[in-house]
Amino acid sequence: MSDQVSPVKYFLCGGFGGICTVVTGHPLDTIKVRLQTMPVPEKGVEPLYRGTFDCAKKTVQREGFRGLYKGMTAPITGVAPIFAMSFFGFGLGKRLQQNTPDEVLSPVQLFAAGAFSGVFTTTVMAPGERIKCLLQIQQGGNSPQKYSGMTDCAKQLYREGGIRSIYKGACATLLRDVPASGMYFLTYDWIKSYFADEQGKVSLWATIFAGGMAGINNWVVGMPADVLKSRLQTAPEGTYKNGIRDVFRELMKKEGPTALYKGVTPVMLRAFPANAACFIGFEVFMKFLNWCAPNL
Repeated sequence: MSDQVSPVKYFLCGGFGGICTVVTGHPLDTIKVRLQTMPVPEKGVEPLYRGTFDCAKKTVQREGFRGLYKGMTAPITGVAPIFAMSFFGFGLGKRLQQNTPDEVLSPVQLFAAGAFSGVFTTTVMAPGERIKCLLQIQQGGNSPQKYSGMTDCAKQLYREGGIRSIYKGACATLLRDVPASGMYFLTYDWIKSYFADEQGKVSLWATIFAGGMAGINNWVVGMPADVLKSRLQTAPEGTYKNGIRDVFRELMKKEGPTALYKGVTPVMLRAFPANAACFIGFEVFMKFLNWCAPNL
């Protein structure tokens, strides 16, 4: 991605790449959230879902394939500004640490720049994540649906607790996105540099591989905070008075440390193709814009 490309193209291509990410990865994201938030079964009682594939099977049986795409409107709505702010934050984070524009940053500095970008994205990400998770855990079939969609969910949350209710879990989202974004951009930048030729050019396949591996490492770091965030954001009001600290204490007491990686299978199955789709979408849309609007 050349620094000579206009910010407008970065924004448009990043937004399109983000949409590709959501469309590709949302079904597995729905399964992840349902596994993370399902109730702990009593002794001798079979759990609601036995695992990733059982969750997918039951969701499709009860709600059809559309059930796997519940809550997708929220992330798609926020994906363009999220990606725009993420890459803007990363670029700004790099610039703040550079003495000259061409200075090569160390891995620690790249991680810090990526972590800095996570702060930028949380302002948009937190309410979208809250709405997405609430819509995803709604069971189909004959179960009553509290929310009819993204707008209805946002309205009900606002009526119940104002803007604070919509931003519930913002600190948990920040706790996830700051270190995860740091690892994401560090991995992406390092792999691209490794595969670059003498002129600094990187093939499309290397870019896809870098993006896919960045997505996997992102979730290795961010998964525990994501579990805590999902539980906090989907819990009834007043359940966790001290926020994420209470969620963590309850989870450790009832389920143990392994619960911090609940839903890890669908996350890892999703991470590589979703991020590969993002960079394929980015490159394809960039070529399209360069062809139809070279002066944009």
